Amino acid sequence: MTKKWWMGKVAYQIWPKSFADSNGDGIGDLEGIIGKLDYLKDLGIDIIWISPVYKSPLVDQGYDISDYYDINPLFGDMDTMDRLLAEAKKRDMYIVMDLVVNHCSDEHEWFKKACADPDGEYGKYFYIAEKKDGKLPCNWRSYFGGSVWEPIPGTNKYYFHAFHKKQPDLNWENPKVREEVYKMMNWWFERGIAGFRIDAIINIKKKLPFCDYEPDRDDGMVSVVRMLEDAEGIGEFLEEMKHEIFDKYDAFTVGEVFNEKDSELREFIGENGHFSSKFDFAPEMCGKGGAWYEHETVTPEMYKNAIFDSQLRVADIGFLSNIIENHDEPRGVCRYIPEGDLSDTSKKALATVYFFLRGIPFIYQGQEIGMENCPFENIDQLDDISSKDEYKVCRDAGYSEEESMKLLRIYSRENARTPVQWSDEENAGFSTHEPWIMVNPNYKEINLAKQKDDSNSVYAFYKKMIALYKNPAYHETLTFGRFEPYQRETKNLIAYFRKGENQTLLVLANFQNEPQTVVLPEEAGNVILNNCASVDVDDDSRITLAGYQAVIIEL
Repeated sequence: MTKKWWMGKVAYQIWPKSFADSNGDGIGDLEGIIGKLDYLKDLGIDIIWISPVYKSPLVDQGYDISDYYDINPLFGDMDTMDRLLAEAKKRDMYIVMDLVVNHCSDEHEWFKKACADPDGEYGKYFYIAEKKDGKLPCNWRSYFGGSVWEPIPGTNKYYFHAFHKKQPDLNWENPKVREEVYKMMNWWFERGIAGFRIDAIINIKKKLPFCDYEPDRDDGMVSVVRMLEDAEGIGEFLEEMKHEIFDKYDAFTVGEVFNEKDSELREFIGENGHFSSKFDFAPEMCGKGGAWYEHETVTPEMYKNAIFDSQLRVADIGFLSNIIENHDEPRGVCRYIPEGDLSDTSKKALATVYFFLRGIPFIYQGQEIGMENCPFENIDQLDDISSKDEYKVCRDAGYSEEESMKLLRIYSRENARTPVQWSDEENAGFSTHEPWIMVNPNYKEINLAKQKDDSNSVYAFYKKMIALYKNPAYHETLTFGRFEPYQRETKNLIAYFRKGENQTLLVLANFQNEPQTVVLPEEAGNVILNNCASVDVDDDSRITLAGYQAVIIEL
C-alpha cells in the first residue's frame, strides 16, 4: 500500500456548538476552538474534523447549509476561520471540514430560485415532480419521518427531501450541480483545509425513476434506506469528485458510508478508492431494529463480532476510521459497556479495544474524559429533530412518556451534544452563560480539570494510548500491521493480534466484572499498556485478567 501523509495520524471530532464558548453567549464558536488547539496538540491530535459551521438556519444543527461560502455568525466569521486554519498549521495540525452536498437548506439561494420558477434552470438543481393520478412519485419515508415529498407553496409541484423538509436534496444527475459543488470544494481547499468528512454521501444516487416499495409501517410508507439497495452508479459521481478535486490536493477524505456492497468496498477505500477512509458503523448498527423500542441491548459479544467482522471484511483493502461515538450517536461508554458496569476501568478497556484496531482512530469531543449519556427528564430539554421524531413514534406506538424518555436517554444523539465538561465550575467551564442545551449534571465528577493531573484518569489513559500509537517502536505495526482475532469464541473476551513484519502485539480485554484466565499463544514479552495497576502472568504463559482489565502485550 502506498503510504499517505494521513496514515498513522490520530483524529478528533469537534461539534462546535458544544465544544468551547469564547464570547459568553452559551454557544461554542471558532474562537473557542482556537483557544483549545494547544490542549488538543498536547493530547496528541493530528487531524481535527469540525462539524458544520457554515451559514445555516440550524434546523438540523448546521447540516442544512444556506451558504457554503460563509460562516454562521453564531460561530464567528471567515476571518476567524482563516485564523483557525493558520493556527492549526503552526502546530502541524490539519483541519477537515464537513462536506454536506446531498442536500442544502431551503433558505439557499438555489432553492429560493427553484421555488420561484420550478421549471427553470434552478428547478433542475433539485428533484421536483407533480402528482400523477393524485399520487406522489413514491412512498418513501424520510429519515426524520413523514413523506420525502413536500409541496412547493403556490404550485402543484413537490420537491424531494431524504432528511428534513427544510433540507431539499440536490439533483446530482445535473452536471451543473456537480460543477457548483466542485467549485465550492476547490475554494475551501485553496483556503487551506486538508480534507473533508463527507456527509450522507451514499444518498446522492437515487433509484430512478421513483417507484413505490412494500410499506414497512402502518403509515403506508417505506424508509428511504430501502431505495439505496437498488440505486446503482454512485461510483461515477464519486470518481469524478476524486479526480476533479481530491487528487489535486492530496486530500484526506472520510466517507459517512452506509449500505455499500461488498463488491464496492475496494472502490470506496482501496488503493485508488473514492475516499481515503470510511467510518466503521458496524458497531453503531449493533442491536438496531426499526424504531427505538425495537432495539436490543448491545452485549460484549455483539460488539466484538461487529468490530471483528468489519476488520476481516476490509483486511488490507484499505483503512477504516474507527469510532465509539460521534455527534449522531449516544455516548459509546453507555452503549457498549453493560449497564451497571460503567467505571473508569471499563471505559479504558473499551478505549483500548477500539483504538488499536487497524485504521484511523477518531476521538469525539469529551470521549477522552469518559463523558456519559445525559439524564434528560422531558422532551422539551432536547432540540434534535430526529430525537423528537423517534419520541413521537414511541408515544404513537403506545409507550408512556416515561418509557419513551427512558429510550431517549439511551439512544438520542443529543447525549453526545451536551457541552464538553472542562471543569467543575458553573456550566462545566464551557461558558459563562447558560448553554443552549443542558449540561450533564455529572460534570462535577467528570471533567477535564479533575482528570488532567491524575495519572489514573481516563484522560491520562487516552494520552498513554496516543503516545503508544505514535511510539516509533510500535507505530509501523499499529498503523499497517494485520488484524487477526484471538480466541474469538471465548465469551466476554475481546482479543486480537496486530502483526507487523517483525513484530506481533496482542490486545486483550476482559469484558466482564469477573476475572478471566487466558492462555497466551506464546511466552509473554513486554506489557506495553495496562489499564490496571498490575497484571498476573504465570510461568505457563497464562494471564489472569481482572474485571475489565485490558492489556497490550508484545509477544
